[in-house]
Amino acid sequence: MRVFGVDPGLTRCGFGVVDGGPGRTVRAVAVDVLRTPVDADLSVRLHELYIGVCEWLDRYEPQVVAIERVFAQHNVRTAMGVAQASGVVALAAAQRGLPVEFHTPSEVKAAVTGSGRADKAQVTAMVTKLLGLKVAPKPADAADALALAICHHWRAPMRNRLQEAQAKAAELARVHKAKLAEASKRTNVKSGGTR
Repeated sequence: MRVFGVDPGLTRCGFGVVDGGPGRTVRAVAVDVLRTPVDADLSVRLHELYIGVCEWLDRYEPQVVAIERVFAQHNVRTAMGVAQASGVVALAAAQRGLPVEFHTPSEVKAAVTGSGRADKAQVTAMVTKLLGLKVAPKPADAADALALAICHHWRAPMRNRLQEAQAKAAELARVHKAKLAEASKRTNVKSGGTR
């Protein structure tokens, strides 16, 4: 499976493409950071981001897009920019029929380092090690994008099994409810109906 990981942002948006192999093996395909000029109009910046995302989606043809979920942010302006960038990425993926998954920063950190409280240096070090890179990806947005893709590779099978189990449980509950209703109907017919 090929995952396009995105660390969203308006000023710097990290892109990372990672292929997954058997077990937990992962391989970096591409990584970069797209920058938009801070003095440009918001619409222009979002359009530049959209064009960049579309180019990456068309060039690398991922099967899924993993985006960092805006979880908590003290700076409202930064949070808005991250949310807008996330929306642009999700739109570009949806136009191509690609599934989009969101992961919180703590999920990504825990998947890659084993601790949901890891700092950026620890995430970068582990991404470098896990992908067997000779040079650490810089800036941190690039490493974070690769970490998102790795996180999705490792969490997706568990999420899929959970969704399958939930769907099976819902189907069993539906069948059981139907059988109970039928048994109740038969009991009412045998006893001469309801009182």
